[in-house]
Amino acid sequence: MRHTIPALETLRLDRPRDGVVVLTLDRPDRFNAMTDLMFRELEAVALALDQEDALRVLILTGEGRAFCAGYDLANAEKLTSLGAMGMLDLQERAARGLATIRSIRVPVIAAVNGAAAGGGLSLALAADIRLASPAAKFNAAFVKIGLSAGDLGASWLLTRLIGPAATAEFAYTGRMMDAAEAERAGLVNRVVPAEELMPAALEMAGLICANSPGGVQLSKRALQANMEVTSYAAACELENRGQALLTRGEDMPEALDAFRSRRAPQFTGR
Repeated sequence: MRHTIPALETLRLDRPRDGVVVLTLDRPDRFNAMTDLMFRELEAVALALDQEDALRVLILTGEGRAFCAGYDLANAEKLTSLGAMGMLDLQERAARGLATIRSIRVPVIAAVNGAAAGGGLSLALAADIRLASPAAKFNAAFVKIGLSAGDLGASWLLTRLIGPAATAEFAYTGRMMDAAEAERAGLVNRVVPAEELMPAALEMAGLICANSPGGVQLSKRALQANMEVTSYAAACELENRGQALLTRGEDMPEALDAFRSRRAPQFTGR
């Protein structure tokens, strides 16, 4: 089934260079807070982009002063009146939107330009790599509004990034974590000045784009899958299959020839 990018109301797409797409949460008047429509658009955009053969890197960011302030509390009153099955439907739709972003075949870089709270934290966690400006701040806000920190994948992803004990303290208190602490904890890869945030994300995207598309994509698949397997042997099995598959393509022979010829390789992804 082919997917097309719909007309977007809560998001914006830009293509600053070949192979790189910037997806911007575009509700700055609401600090890019999430709505049911945004969840639907995130899923639709990710499904469509994943079918673009030329796509190499996706960058996520927020318009204005925030990355994403979480679920729009202007809509929160309706949550208690939905009923159990209605709320489950909304929750599963939200989870699908973020899971589809995370599972897109190419690397995802989150350029966190401000607050990433609640569902905004979960969206940042769904990226493979996180860069942050000094204005970035993070919190698992759910306990502040009577909900669980186990939301939209946060409990699974955060424990793997910063460890169970640090996650427990962060989640149970609902406190804010600033950019410097997030870097020390391993929640973000690097903090850069605000004016350098998008250039740094684009530079990293360029470094990724310089490599074999197939190699990068199977690296992402191995890294994500091996977060879920339970043994060293299972991890090796997955890695072995990926390496064997990649030797059948055009990029590895091209890389070896380029190395011997002392020239830059010309990767095709085929």
